Amino acid sequence: MTQPKHLDPYASPRTFYGAELRRLREEATWSQEQLGERVFCSGTYIGQFESATRRPQPDLSKQLDGVLGSGEHLQRLCTLARKSKHAEYFADAAELEKLAKTISEYSSMLVPGLLQTEAYARAQMQATEPYLSDAEIEERVGARMERAQLLNDPATPQLWEIIHEAALHMQVGGPDVMRKQLEHLAQVARTRRVVIQVLPNSAGPHIFMMGMVSLMTFTDAPPVAYVEGPYTGQLVDEPALVERHQASYDLARAAALSPAASLALIESAAEEHSTP
Repeated sequence: MTQPKHLDPYASPRTFYGAELRRLREEATWSQEQLGERVFCSGTYIGQFESATRRPQPDLSKQLDGVLGSGEHLQRLCTLARKSKHAEYFADAAELEKLAKTISEYSSMLVPGLLQTEAYARAQMQATEPYLSDAEIEERVGARMERAQLLNDPATPQLWEIIHEAALHMQVGGPDVMRKQLEHLAQVARTRRVVIQVLPNSAGPHIFMMGMVSLMTFTDAPPVAYVEGPYTGQLVDEPALVERHQASYDLARAAALSPAASLALIESAAEEHSTP
């Protein structure tokens, strides 16, 4: 069971949601486990919402309103609490990153978000989100840099990244931005905070060639996969599908270069971007 934090209910919509959920549960004289059984989830899951560590879910809020007899109270609060600095389709995955024990990602054409420099992130968003205003892009860039702080946390998830070689050569933001991005990537790899492998062009076609995938495991919850394409993303929690994604990731990992060979290729690519 997750013990409720001593949170200020009025600090944010999410903490207010958590406080109200806890109040309604205690009025019903149910434990977190007992409430979880009634909405088909674990008591730990309920505790994560009460402690505001997890983003409220619309479908679950509707179920909670039903069993707690609270009308549409939690559903309305859920709408407020789900506002995020991230794109709506990615916001839930961004929250799960903070709770993950391990994160294993594959990226085909871009350096993964957690490893991006600010200049690279800005240039990438300007290219892939042409309809966002400058203010919206800056907000998204700031949110991405906040995500990257995960790497500075002693309790950071174990992170494993597979990056296709194409991402090392595509100029995002110009040669100087790319050189600094790849130097940052090499620095992260040398500190061994992250395992980085490059999938070389010589590996040929593979199962993830059409997009990106992130696999997350947790101490007290089942694993999930997150898949993303242009303007869309989806969390996958169906066990059989998550298992298929994991098996596919293992194949990609086996086809990729070793971490040492990958570091050498990243450093070589950085030098290429330095050459006029």
